[in-house]
Amino acid sequence: MGALNAAAANELLDHVNLVGSYTPTSPLKCRLMTANGSATAAGTEVTGGSYAPQTIAFAAASGGQAASSGALTFSGVPAVTVAGIEIWDSAGTPVRLWWGALDTPRTTSSGAAMNFADGSIIVSFPTA
Repeated sequence: MGALNAAAANELLDHVNLVGSYTPTSPLKCRLMTANGSATAAGTEVTGGSYAPQTIAFAAASGGQAASSGALTFSGVPAVTVAGIEIWDSAGTPVRLWWGALDTPRTTSSGAAMNFADGSIIVSFPTA
């Protein structure tokens, strides 16, 4: 997965450096994007059909990365090409945390499901 949103990165740095505390509002939601965003701007989310963001959980981090825990199924997706995903919290005004392109964009037909296997969504920090 691409990267941590710039604002979330600052929150985590402050938390680790004891300048502040940070706890995202749960549950985390995975959203499908037709166009990818950047470190400072969200992508374009899928709309239509009965598409809805799905709750995502992660296993404990190891080696500077964490993998999704459990499979995700987005049902009722409209005819669309999905270029990437974003992970958001569930605050009253949701905050985008992670964003990134899929290794290969996925195209669906109207009403189809899009599945992500257990452990297939990985978020990471560079480590030395």
